[in-house]
Amino acid sequence: MTPKIVAFGELLLRLSPPGHERLFQSPSLTATFGGGEANVAISLAHLGMDSRFVTRLPSNAVGDAAVRALRAEGVAVDAVQRGGSRMGIYFAEAGASPRPWTVVYDRAHSAICELDPSSVRWPEMLRGVAWFHTSGITPALGPGPAECTRRAFEAARELGVTVSLDFNYRRMLWSELSAKEVLRPLARWVDLLVAGEEDLRTLLGIPIAQGTFDPDRLDLRACETAAERVVADYGVRQVATTLRESLSASDNGWSALLYDGPSKTLHRGPRHVIHLVDRIGAGDSFVAGLVFAQLDGRPLDEALRFAVAASALKQTIPGDFNRVSVDEVERLAAGDEGGRVRR
Repeated sequence: MTPKIVAFGELLLRLSPPGHERLFQSPSLTATFGGGEANVAISLAHLGMDSRFVTRLPSNAVGDAAVRALRAEGVAVDAVQRGGSRMGIYFAEAGASPRPWTVVYDRAHSAICELDPSSVRWPEMLRGVAWFHTSGITPALGPGPAECTRRAFEAARELGVTVSLDFNYRRMLWSELSAKEVLRPLARWVDLLVAGEEDLRTLLGIPIAQGTFDPDRLDLRACETAAERVVADYGVRQVATTLRESLSASDNGWSALLYDGPSKTLHRGPRHVIHLVDRIGAGDSFVAGLVFAQLDGRPLDEALRFAVAASALKQTIPGDFNRVSVDEVERLAAGDEGGRVRR
């Protein structure tokens, strides 16, 4: 039976200028959809998982288009609520060479911000589900989404559903103090925590030196010690982090680490050098790859290799969504980086 996955979060309208233009350089913006948790659900659907997305969208033409977009990518939409007056929006400007990528949010008072926590019956939603995923972005959207996240974690624990949380701390959405107050308690419900160096230090209070996770001077022993502390202090089973080398806005090095608490082992993924087409959604694709590979029963080294390859491929595809198959990921994970035409 195909494992069932549920992800919870906000689906956003993404507006981008053509190519590498600045925002409003010309009077054209391409409209697509995206958002961290939706990206995970869509990636898993393309990898063959039975994927469902929980969110709230307005009952208007824009909300209708968003639902169609999810359905077109293979994600079940029966848990999408309709209501509220607007979708959240983000503007994404592609960087090039020394000019960085830029994101501008316009998501205040979006439909999901007004979500009633009692409107989602998590025990029913998660029955028979193998994995539940969300990110720290969702509780940042307001008291309703934060309480709904807590209830989801509680129901998942009672039902034995594996839980992943990608911290995805966004300073534009809430303060560091607010994030600490909400995310630290939530971390105690989590099996797989995805977090960067700054997340571990500032949000979880893990003592770790600045630059420990810097790919140029990676201190694997210090990384392992930090992950061990997270496991001991918060009871999570695994800690993962992606490693990005910003060679320029156009070219990045990409890898990741995974610490497994039960086996007390630190795993380092392979390094890929990527000429970026679209870096947004890379971390979400990494999470999806790691979820898929572990549900597929793959050894941890192989699971991490698959996740790094999946997220490397995402960065060659325009838009938020990772539209790659298991076969494509496995070819890259096996070392096929030649880029030859396949006929």
